Amino acid sequence: MSEEEKKAKEGKEGKAGKTGGADEAVLKPDPAKEGDSIRISSDVIAVITSIVSSDVPGIAGMSGGVVGGIAERLGRRDMTKGIRVDVDEDRVSIELNVIVEYGKSIVDSTDKLKKQIREHVEKTTGLTVEAININVQGINVPQEEGEEEEKGTEKKENK
Repeated sequence: MSEEEKKAKEGKEGKAGKTGGADEAVLKPDPAKEGDSIRISSDVIAVITSIVSSDVPGIAGMSGGVVGGIAERLGRRDMTKGIRVDVDEDRVSIELNVIVEYGKSIVDSTDKLKKQIREHVEKTTGLTVEAININVQGINVPQEEGEEEEKGTEKKENK
């Protein structure tokens, strides 16, 4: 392995962020201006992904695991929960853990989600989305209206 390859490998390994992979993408907007660059954090890409995910029909939300659940109970909402972003120069790979709505087609919902994420991330950042991997972690079953009313009545009676 050449010295350049070793330095490149060390640089990639040293930049691991909480969302995974390299911590940021570096763009050179104008090749004529040698020192200019734009750095895009992987967290920015994760937030874009989260916002897009909340607007796709059939996607109930993100699944962040045990740590994400504890943070939400403490009142902290992490927009990047359930999303892992790997940046390699100007290419991005995104992995999401989602919860889908009961009664909706998982394949249709996730296909729409992938299309929307790819479109928004590429348009907003100028990076190429190389891969989007979606892990369906659960199904959101809505409560019946009658069940909600009963629970509300029980709570009032117990007070």
